[in-house]
Amino acid sequence: MAILDDDLRERLEEHLEDFEVNLIDGVAGELTLEVALADYLTIAEKLRDHAALDFDQLLDLCGVDYSTYGNGSWSGARFAVVSHLLSHRLNARLRLRVFAEDEEFPRVPTLTPVWNSANWFEREAFDLFGILFDGHPDLRRILTDYGFIGHPFRKDFPMVGNLEVRYDPEKQRVVYQPVSIEQRMLSERVIREDHRYIDGAS
Repeated sequence: MAILDDDLRERLEEHLEDFEVNLIDGVAGELTLEVALADYLTIAEKLRDHAALDFDQLLDLCGVDYSTYGNGSWSGARFAVVSHLLSHRLNARLRLRVFAEDEEFPRVPTLTPVWNSANWFEREAFDLFGILFDGHPDLRRILTDYGFIGHPFRKDFPMVGNLEVRYDPEKQRVVYQPVSIEQRMLSERVIREDHRYIDGAS
């Protein structure tokens, strides 16, 4: 039987009273627990180990770049790590969010000692957003090539990328070179009335 959202909020407030946390109501009533970077690992362990919480599974973890959030009105830290947790016993879900303090060199502790499933999720967040996870056992790219430059999910990453790959027949191998594609603006497709089917026409 699932615990009610209000009950989960009360449990979190009671058992995390020693920490500065922010509980935010989200979509479909799912709570977001925002924590300070210094308390991130400690709170993660408490969420997993405390019998009243018992979040035994990390379902997902991702990076977020808030630099253009709210049409540029966002004034907080740029990069966050968001984890989605599940308590099987309580049939409850929780979103855990922490912000990296340094925009130029974003880093947060790894959650792999708490939930081993964080491993490849954190590698993906590192690859796509450039967020470093301190203590990760094998932090390297997982989706892009080893020679890839930049992090493609950052809001300031160019749509056409920085490098392109082609086969060089003279060198008889694949080579990297600066992108030669010109960025173009796409316009919305317009469907005109005179292009519609005429009654009786096949």
